Amino acid sequence: MAHAVVVGGGIGGLSAAIGLRKAGWRVTVLERAAAFEEIGAGISLWPNALRALDELGVGARLAPLRVSHGTGGMLDRRGRVLTRVDGEQFARLLGRLLLPVHRARLLDILRAALPAGALRSGVDVTEVTADGVVRWEGGELRADLVVGADGIHSGLRSRLWPAHPAPVYCGSTAFRAVIDWPRPRDLAGTMAPGVEFGLMALAEEKAYWYISLVSPPGVRHADPKAFLRERFASFHRQLRDVIERTPAERILHHDLYWLATPLPSYVHGRVVLLGDAAHAMPPFLGQGGCQAIEDAVVLAALAARSAEVPDLLARYDAQRRPRSQTIATRSARAGKAGPQLTNPLAVAARDTALRLLPSSLTARAAAAIADWTPPVVSVPAG
Repeated sequence: MAHAVVVGGGIGGLSAAIGLRKAGWRVTVLERAAAFEEIGAGISLWPNALRALDELGVGARLAPLRVSHGTGGMLDRRGRVLTRVDGEQFARLLGRLLLPVHRARLLDILRAALPAGALRSGVDVTEVTADGVVRWEGGELRADLVVGADGIHSGLRSRLWPAHPAPVYCGSTAFRAVIDWPRPRDLAGTMAPGVEFGLMALAEEKAYWYISLVSPPGVRHADPKAFLRERFASFHRQLRDVIERTPAERILHHDLYWLATPLPSYVHGRVVLLGDAAHAMPPFLGQGGCQAIEDAVVLAALAARSAEVPDLLARYDAQRRPRSQTIATRSARAGKAGPQLTNPLAVAARDTALRLLPSSLTARAAAAIADWTPPVVSVPAG
């Protein structure tokens, strides 16, 4: 039985491990952290990711996490409507709605789909060779395939593509938190000069919010909640209420980076990259984690069909690199044309365009990205 080693126990790595096991491979997941865990933030699973998770066999486990939503849309800083999002129309176009989930819950579901013996935490990989040898202090594994799913600051990418430019700051910093909130409905985001705010209802009477804010990199605040309270004191009530509801210790603050220079290949010998390690993107289309799940399903489907690793990796690269890199570029452009605008004239023109744009066009633009069907991961006979 072919053996794959997955470096990284996040969403992409665990999805790849589940898919490769379904394809008949033996899999070992190595995670650097002492425990498999995730920060307290949320993720929106778009229909493309939900279909991929269905193909992995874990989609049904997400059903208890779905909550009912009212209308959605985007407001300006004063609470005036910029655009409405017709969720039912979106569902008609793509067959289902988005599913916002707590990342920790999603990771729990993915880990539960793997045998405990396949997961090894506290392993800090120090070397990976092109022929599939993975080394760390006190250990070594030889694999037929190594999957690099170790995130935006991937050690595998820097070791095997040493001349490739590192990720760069996208121009915005992000504040995020998951809070207790009994099922808010009719939620609206906010777009203002240099600002985007989003609020999503989660299961178990919780909500996830995020704020992206144009800022120089590296700026930190002794009291992030006090900073946000002051920065958004003139904004509409819902945004201010969210900040007040959030315990200060739950607020996360991270600068946003992306792999602005696309990799010429996701493959090096028997090593393949997926997710943020391969194509880290700004968050302005909500597709970062979704593309990692797509990567995982495509890799698994190819692994089920071919025992020849060079062949399956060449096919993976040809299928995944164009789509994922295109979406990364579109996400960066969406940020510059939307929440990263600061020029008053440009902001006014953007807001006018949003008010005039029919909701049907908004839904179709989103559908164009999420209208993706995963390949079938065949189960080997016996």
